[in-house]
Amino acid sequence: MIALRASRALTWLAVLAMPLAACTKMGPDFIPPEPNWKPKTLGDTGTPSKDEKSRPVASAVDPAWWKLLGDPLLTALQDRLVEGNLDLRLAAIRLSEARAQLGVADAAGQPNLNLNAAANRAKQSREGTLGLTPNATGPGSRLRQPYTLFQTGFDASWELDLWGRVARSVEAAEAGVTASEDSVRDVLVTASAELARDYIRLRGAQRKLQITRANLDIARQSLSLTQARAAGGLTTDLDVANAAALVATIEAQLPAQEQGQAELVNAIAWLLGAAPQTMIAELAAPRAVPPVPPAVPVGVPSELARRRPDIRVAEAKLHIATANTGVAVADFYPRVTLGGFGALQGLSLGKVADLAPAMAYSFGPSVTLPIFDGGVRKRTLDLREAQQQEAALFYQRTVLVALHEVDNALTAYATEQRRRAKLEAAVVQGRRALGLARMRYEQGVADFLQVLTTQRVLLASEQELADSTTAVSTNFVQLYKALGGGWGE
Repeated sequence: MIALRASRALTWLAVLAMPLAACTKMGPDFIPPEPNWKPKTLGDTGTPSKDEKSRPVASAVDPAWWKLLGDPLLTALQDRLVEGNLDLRLAAIRLSEARAQLGVADAAGQPNLNLNAAANRAKQSREGTLGLTPNATGPGSRLRQPYTLFQTGFDASWELDLWGRVARSVEAAEAGVTASEDSVRDVLVTASAELARDYIRLRGAQRKLQITRANLDIARQSLSLTQARAAGGLTTDLDVANAAALVATIEAQLPAQEQGQAELVNAIAWLLGAAPQTMIAELAAPRAVPPVPPAVPVGVPSELARRRPDIRVAEAKLHIATANTGVAVADFYPRVTLGGFGALQGLSLGKVADLAPAMAYSFGPSVTLPIFDGGVRKRTLDLREAQQQEAALFYQRTVLVALHEVDNALTAYATEQRRRAKLEAAVVQGRRALGLARMRYEQGVADFLQVLTTQRVLLASEQELADSTTAVSTNFVQLYKALGGGWGE
C-alpha cells in the first residue's frame, strides 16, 4: 500500500513537472545555408560548335542516368551494384549506427526506472555508532551482530530538460542520421559513376586492342610484300628490316593492352563485390563504347545543392555542430532531477512481506548547480563554437568544389567532342594516305619509308580516336557525377 502511494506520488510529481519539461533550447538555432550559385544555366558552355553532337539541356535529371547510354549490359551491372558493392553496404551499416545513436540520445530525456532486490550480510564496528534497523521498535534498540538485511523495491529518476541539453543532443543525432543517409547516397553516386567509367574504359581498351591487331595484320602484309620484292631484287634488305621492326613494335603494344583490359574487368568485379577473374566470360567479348545521347539533361542550378549528396552531408554536419554548441551552452545551467525510491526492508524474508512496517520510501526534486570545474565547460563551449565555424567553412568549400567540378565537366564534355571530330577526319585521311602509299610502293615509284611513316601515323590517329571516343563517354559520366548523379531514394 505504501509502495503504491510512493509510486503515485512520483507519478503526480512527474505530471506537475511536465510543463517545466517543455524546455527552452539554449544556444544557436540551425538555419539551413543558402548556396551562392553564380551560373544562370548549367548548359551554358558558349556558342555550340557543329562538332558538338551532344549538348546539355536544362531539363529534369533521370536518377538512372546511365540508361541514356543505351547499353543493356551496363544497366544490368548497375542493378547489381546495390547488393554487391561493399562500400555501399558499409555505408548502410553506418546509417543503422546513426539511427541507433538517435535512439540513445532520445532515451536520455525519458524517465529512468529500475527494480532491485538485495540480501546483504553486515556487521558494524563496536567503536562506531550502531544505527537503528528497519525493525527497531525504539530509539534504544540495537542489532545482534552480524545481521542480514533483505530488501526489494524500485528507484526512479527523471531529469527535466529545462534548458534543452537533451533536446539539442537529439537534434544533433537526427542531423547525424540525415548525414548518414546522404553519405549512403554519396557512396552510391560515386560507385555508380566508377562502374560506368570502368565499363566504358573497358570497351575503349577492347577497341584499341582491335585497332592494334588490325594494324598488326597490315604490317605483316607489308613485311611479306617487302620480303617478296627483296627476293625479286626490287628492293633492299633495309625495307625488310624496317617492315619487321614495325611488326615487332606493334606486337610489343599487345601485352600492355591485354593487361589493361584484364585489370578493368577485375575493377568492375571489385565494384560488384565479386572475386578476380569471375567476370571474364561476361565481359571479355568486345563491344562498342556506349555512345552519348544527343541531349543530356542537367537540370537547373537551384536544384544542384539538393542533388549533390556531399553538399547535403556538409549541411547536416553543420547542423550537428550547431546543435552541439547548444548542448555546451545548456551545460552552464542548473540540472533539475525528479527522483525517488520505494523499498521493503527486513531482517528476514518474512518481515519483508509485512508491508507496513517494512516500507521505506523517499521522493522529491534535486538541483545541481555548476560552480567550478576548472574551465571545462568554458573550453568545451569554445571547442564547439570552433567546430561550428569549421563546419560552416567546410560547407562553403564543398559548394565551391561542386561549382568547379560542374563547370569543368561541362567544358571537358564540349571540348572533347570537338577533338574527336578532328581525329575522325584525321583517321579518314590517314587510311586514304596509307592506301596511296602502298600503291605507289607496289608500283615502284615510292620507297617503303613512306608506307612505314604513313602506317605509324594512321595507327597513332586511330588509337587517339579510340581514346577520344572513350573520353567523351567518360566525360558524360563525370558530368553526371558532378551533378550529383540525378536524384533517387
